[in-house]
Amino acid sequence: MTDTMSDTTPVPLRERPAYRELAAHYEAIKATHLRELFAAEPDRGPRLALQFEDIYFDYSKHRITDETLQLLIALAEQSGLPERIAAMFSGEHINLTEDRAVLHVALRAAADEHITFDGHDVVPDVQAVLAKMSDFADRVRSGEWTGHTGQRIRNVVNIGIGGSDLGPVMAYEALKHYSQRSLTFRFVSNIDGTDFVEKTLDLDPAETLFIVASKTFTTLETMTNARTARDWLLAGLGADESAVAKHFVALSTNAEKVSEFGIDTANMFGFWDWVGGRYSMDSAIGLSTMIAIGPDGFSRMLAGFHSVDLHFRTAPLPENIPALMGLLTVWYTDFFGAQTQAVLPYDQYLNRFPAYLQQLTMESNGKSVSLDGSPVDYNTGPVYWGEPGTNGQHSFYQLIHQGTLTIPADFIGFLHTLNPIGEHHDLLTANVFAQTEALAFGKTEEQVREEGTAEPLVPFKVFEGNHPTTTLLVDTLTPYTLGQLVALYEHSVFTQGTIWSVDSFDQWGVELGKVLAQRVIPELQSSEPPQLHHDSSTNTLIAKYRRAQGRPV
Repeated sequence: MTDTMSDTTPVPLRERPAYRELAAHYEAIKATHLRELFAAEPDRGPRLALQFEDIYFDYSKHRITDETLQLLIALAEQSGLPERIAAMFSGEHINLTEDRAVLHVALRAAADEHITFDGHDVVPDVQAVLAKMSDFADRVRSGEWTGHTGQRIRNVVNIGIGGSDLGPVMAYEALKHYSQRSLTFRFVSNIDGTDFVEKTLDLDPAETLFIVASKTFTTLETMTNARTARDWLLAGLGADESAVAKHFVALSTNAEKVSEFGIDTANMFGFWDWVGGRYSMDSAIGLSTMIAIGPDGFSRMLAGFHSVDLHFRTAPLPENIPALMGLLTVWYTDFFGAQTQAVLPYDQYLNRFPAYLQQLTMESNGKSVSLDGSPVDYNTGPVYWGEPGTNGQHSFYQLIHQGTLTIPADFIGFLHTLNPIGEHHDLLTANVFAQTEALAFGKTEEQVREEGTAEPLVPFKVFEGNHPTTTLLVDTLTPYTLGQLVALYEHSVFTQGTIWSVDSFDQWGVELGKVLAQRVIPELQSSEPPQLHHDSSTNTLIAKYRRAQGRPV
């Protein structure tokens, strides 16, 4: 393995001077209320905020002081964050356990940039794939690409899982306003047959195009669904095998498997080992997105990604929004013991954004071993979750406001709506501002009594406040600003992983269950009673399932 980071791997986290100072600083300010901080600093709101293009980043409602920020910046420097950023952008193999570069930033680099991987400039390769995608997307959108019977394609079904599904479905939902409405888009990911059946129930095979997204073309869930799609298509089109090539394209690098499936390899769109699945929505994996919003819209999304890449790479740490986002997460996770992070977008189009971030964040930093292979003795990778506002206010906000947990929350609002109807947007935005104010300042016993509340009810109506929030206020949801939002979280995750000294780009934790499933499958399906060598619980569950299927045990 090429350990290119061996000279820059920092000392253990707890031994870094800034970490020790932060621990002492936390003890000194942990009881300080946001009411006190704002009272002492009349200009705190505008002072602890940054404007980057059309994004306003307000981090004033965090339980921090200037000293906190100075120490967090010092921790980032002592953790080698500037060096790690440079290493990522220069193509070093910073994914140590898989000996790979991490170059999703090359997917959205300008055409005249040069980003090298093992001495090879990858930007021309990326541009070639984008050009091929653009040509294909235009043909589908215009109706030039037709199905086996000569009918126009009206339905596009993306078959993938993980990053091959979460990114495309989130982007489609987020950018539906800009999509070609004469096309219907569906996304199949779950190996549960219900997913495929429900997504295709009302579709005409003659008008349906399947995009199969699997780098190896061997992913269990994806290929099971792809074979089911193939059978469904052939059943609807008279079992003519030649129909497959007109109704399937592949996002893969395995030409042999793609060809065996019946897909013309001319309609295979590739990507690279230096693109992790959860960082791939702006690669060929985004083909469905490009068909939906067009090549120009996709290019604007890439430009939004790129703008934040440049910001993360060049902005000083005190003015670097994704770096600050990551450092604040470290602050609450390691010192306040926060176990979760809420992401609350106040735009219905972003209804899948929290789910997308779950993979991006938790698959990246859900690690308990540091880069040198030793167990960590501090918290990493909080649980990310959320729902769009205002829906969440009527389900889980009670726990954030009056529960016993510390839950930092990101509120994402927009100055302008894509659907201006009456007073809807004013009411929506009022809730963004009101919720962050309420979470920060709460309501005291005195305030409750002044409202005339009966004394027995006073304790129940007190809001402690002091709950930290970030407000990301964006001008308008566009392909460009969606790219920016995703990139902000990508680089926040990178910052967190750097501080925690974990490999944010491997995901060995997803392997064990999949391996064991391959052992269990034949034990469920065999015609003869299997010899079971699991634990007593698993053995009993397998036997119970076999009885339900009428198979001998």
